[in-house]
Amino acid sequence: MKKSILIILTLLVSAATFAQEKPNDNFNDIEKDFATPPYSVKTAAYYYWLNDHISKEGVVKDLHAMKEAGINRVFIATNIRNRTSWSRDLTGQSFGKAKVFTEEWYEVLHTALKTATELDIEVGLFNCPGWSQSGGPWIKPEQAMRYLASSELYVKGSTKISKLLAKPDSFFQDVKVLAFPVTAGYGQDLQDNSDIKLVPSQLQLIPSAKQDSAKYVLSGNEPTLDIILPKQTTVRTLSLYSAGHLDATAELFVKVDADFKSVKKFEVFQTKNVENLAKVFKPDARFDLALGEIQGKKFRIVFHPRGTKQSKISKISLDQTPVLNNYIEKSLARVANWGAAKDQTKDLKFPQTQEVLDISKYMSADGVLNWNVPAGNWLIMRMGMRYIDVKNGPASFEAEGLEVDKMSAAHIAEHFDAFIGDIMKRVPPEDRKTFKTTVIDSYERGGQNFTDGFLEEFKQQYGYDATPFLPVYDGHIIGNTDISERFLWDLRRLVADDISYKYVGGLRDVSHKYGLTTWLENYGHSGFAGESLQYGGQSDEVAGEYWWSPGKTDGKFESRIAASAAHIYGKNKVWAESFTSGSWTENYAFSAYPADLKRVGDWAFIEGINSTLLHVYIQQPYEDKYPGVDAWFGTEFNRKNTWFRQMDLFTTYHKRCNYMLQQGLNKADVAYFTGEDVPQMSGVVSPALPTGYDYDFINAEVILRDLSVKDGQLVLPHGTSYRILVLPKKQTMRPELLKKIEELVAQGAVILGSAPSKSPSLQGYPNADLEVQQLAQKLWGNSPTKQQQYEKGMVLNNINLSEALALLKATPDFFSDNKDIHYKHRSVGNKEIYFLANSSTKTIDFQATFRVKGLQPELWDPLTGETRVLANYETSGNVTAIRLQLVAVGSAFIVFRNPGQSPSKVINSNFQEPLVLKILNNKWEVQFENDSVKRGPSKPVVFEQLTDWSQNSDERIRYFSGTAIYTTTLNLEKGNKDENLYLDLGELSAMAKVKINGVYVGGVWTVPYRVNVTGKLHKGQNKIEITVVNTWKNRLIGDYSLPEKDKIVHSENADLNAKSSLQQSGLLGPVKLISIKN
Repeated sequence: MKKSILIILTLLVSAATFAQEKPNDNFNDIEKDFATPPYSVKTAAYYYWLNDHISKEGVVKDLHAMKEAGINRVFIATNIRNRTSWSRDLTGQSFGKAKVFTEEWYEVLHTALKTATELDIEVGLFNCPGWSQSGGPWIKPEQAMRYLASSELYVKGSTKISKLLAKPDSFFQDVKVLAFPVTAGYGQDLQDNSDIKLVPSQLQLIPSAKQDSAKYVLSGNEPTLDIILPKQTTVRTLSLYSAGHLDATAELFVKVDADFKSVKKFEVFQTKNVENLAKVFKPDARFDLALGEIQGKKFRIVFHPRGTKQSKISKISLDQTPVLNNYIEKSLARVANWGAAKDQTKDLKFPQTQEVLDISKYMSADGVLNWNVPAGNWLIMRMGMRYIDVKNGPASFEAEGLEVDKMSAAHIAEHFDAFIGDIMKRVPPEDRKTFKTTVIDSYERGGQNFTDGFLEEFKQQYGYDATPFLPVYDGHIIGNTDISERFLWDLRRLVADDISYKYVGGLRDVSHKYGLTTWLENYGHSGFAGESLQYGGQSDEVAGEYWWSPGKTDGKFESRIAASAAHIYGKNKVWAESFTSGSWTENYAFSAYPADLKRVGDWAFIEGINSTLLHVYIQQPYEDKYPGVDAWFGTEFNRKNTWFRQMDLFTTYHKRCNYMLQQGLNKADVAYFTGEDVPQMSGVVSPALPTGYDYDFINAEVILRDLSVKDGQLVLPHGTSYRILVLPKKQTMRPELLKKIEELVAQGAVILGSAPSKSPSLQGYPNADLEVQQLAQKLWGNSPTKQQQYEKGMVLNNINLSEALALLKATPDFFSDNKDIHYKHRSVGNKEIYFLANSSTKTIDFQATFRVKGLQPELWDPLTGETRVLANYETSGNVTAIRLQLVAVGSAFIVFRNPGQSPSKVINSNFQEPLVLKILNNKWEVQFENDSVKRGPSKPVVFEQLTDWSQNSDERIRYFSGTAIYTTTLNLEKGNKDENLYLDLGELSAMAKVKINGVYVGGVWTVPYRVNVTGKLHKGQNKIEITVVNTWKNRLIGDYSLPEKDKIVHSENADLNAKSSLQQSGLLGPVKLISIKN
């Protein structure tokens, strides 16, 4: 029976999806909290316990240091193995003594939870050891991710057979035994003919090899194999069998007359290496390349091996039997893209569904098939589940185990109970009061394509039996290629739905039972089989991520897809794993500091991130080791880092930005529909978004269940709205979804895109295709035009978004005359908040227009917490224009909260040039840290002028890393209580805090390096103290040049040596007292 997608989605989605925090529209409160962010504004950190290096004393000191630095939420990832990707090579790595699941390990975890409770630091635990994904040594094969595998037997009828059907693996859960009629020679390798000639070049041929071992070894740059058939033959399939590892690009040629003509270029990656099972979970599967129909006698395969590991092939075959194009990828067994393939097999006869016989009852418990074979040639398939030998991690080997089945809520609950549930039983409730969250990192452990009860679930969802189509998993075409493709589409869609509802939804539900919520990075890599938006929609909180590297100004799609999921599912906070960095071959360990990070951090705010999680704080158990336990990844946000003691400057900036960007609702004009196909990591911004507008991605679930129309706007239940819905460039759409879109347009919505022509699914086939075509005809008409009115709404086609938005008379939400200025807009009732960021390294004066009318603009500075009215602005229609200025990589909030009328004439600029009152040219006394690690000069050093430490002739200063206090005096002839005074520090590296007359007045970490000192100076002599910190980089370089016995600081991961360039450090100035009239 046909099931409504809408009903299914409504039943499966948690009622808590739209739990939306009530916005605070009292801007007096907002301004107060902006100046001094309340403790409720969380800055989080991943807290990695690395290579078993943990201690009770260490976690206590770590958590106290975090609290002082403004970190008030931590996510503990236990037993991270410090090795790039999923490598098991531990060369150069040291390990601690606190092994996982020992009493010592549990005591450290108990201490961490208890200390966090005492400090009111909220805690989350990764749901398993390592960062990905959900597994451990408690997962049994029958609870693990599994896939459908088979053995095959070709038989001729009419006869009775009694045969032992091979099991593909020792662990094998039988599902079905199927048989279907085939043509003579079905699946036969043409090379079985003794007249075939093989001519290799740079391809080592091992004639005596068995099929399960290497017969061909790819050597040289361009190994080649010529296959010469005895006569002109139709070839439909090329198959390659890996002998353990095969990684290459290749090209197949056929000889036409005197020349070889290219048939197809392809890539092949097949390996039994456990590190890569997430990408290829059928390691022993052959690689089949569908060729359509190629006539030829002489064929040539040219390989281009990739990587350093030798590629080996056990067998290469050419076959006249067609296979379904890219069936391994389409059944989720290998990570790869596949394009649309033309059906060139229409004249061939394929088994029909009624010809596929379920003969399971004829196989005995010991695998012997007793069956009367009908007349003809038959293929018998013993089909069942094998577990995927992919493990959680990267984790200490003792903490590894199989990954749990992502398609079973029951197994997910068992996994939760075995790890987090067990911890909660061990730790008394009073010692874990702030343990609030189950953490699910980005998905990196591959897909699956079968589970317990799959056939029953499939039939319930789609209304037809999947049993006759199971051979399609192995490339056999049932019915025809179109029907087989549709079945695999339904398979992938069901897997994606289960990953969302049973994996994430299952973890959410079991977490709620324990009083916890879920926090999820709603995307994946390395075989992610889900749909990112739907996947994120099932979690209580969602997060993206972004990486930092020198000069980096932006990130990838992960932050936008997280923000879109939050916006469409009504989640107020959008987290991001922030400032991840490095690789095994090129890392930036101990080189970065907050000023380096600002530009990409602001980019994330523009993408929609409004909650910062720092990557990474590594647990520091040793007080005698510097710069502490480190990794190949992440920025060193930990107490052993030199500049961590001034981290509160950085976190306060993020708290202010996070707080403001959490107010009200995100404003975007465009919703890009991502389509129904899966796997799906992100959407496509096509047609391109014009400058001055913002967008979200939106998925089928939200459109079906939640989208409505109000005053011509597409509106979601929590208030988020869009001007236009953009459809992807796809020919397919399920009829239920198209029907909902038709209803939205009838009610006044505007859509942009071309008409679909069929359903992608086999559900309701072929009537579903007719329904799609009829709906499309209603919306787009017989001859689609650029603009088609449909009842109250409009359908646009074959125009770009600029034209579409112009038709809607939607002026840009924000526009700047400089392309380096970017924006994010939040709306709080009838009040507006815009965040602006300068992505360039230069100060920019620019003209900005905002889609706001009748409100007075204000500038709120997130670096200082200061706010002021912008008196000089103009209004015209529904637009407000303001002349603004942002320093290099600068940022600001422009707030519209109070009624206002632009001045009738131009008044003073909104940004006055600073007036220099005094330059501090006097001597500076500098006291460097002088312990056994930092090794600065023991006595204060007098700097006649401010210079770079790394250029100093004194090695104690040139290689110094740590804290130095600069002291001088400033004499004033009179007090300046009524002036806006600032101490401008000029240039420095990396951060600084300032005291005047012994009183702390503020700190700096990015340009402009200036501190408000209004009212802090008095007439006469004033003592100025500037505490400057740099990075560990110079000290590491200095110690690399020392004999081994004299080295004190050491990193296992820093990509540095004695010849590395030193980093500019210290206070460079010039230091000036300035006055600014605002």
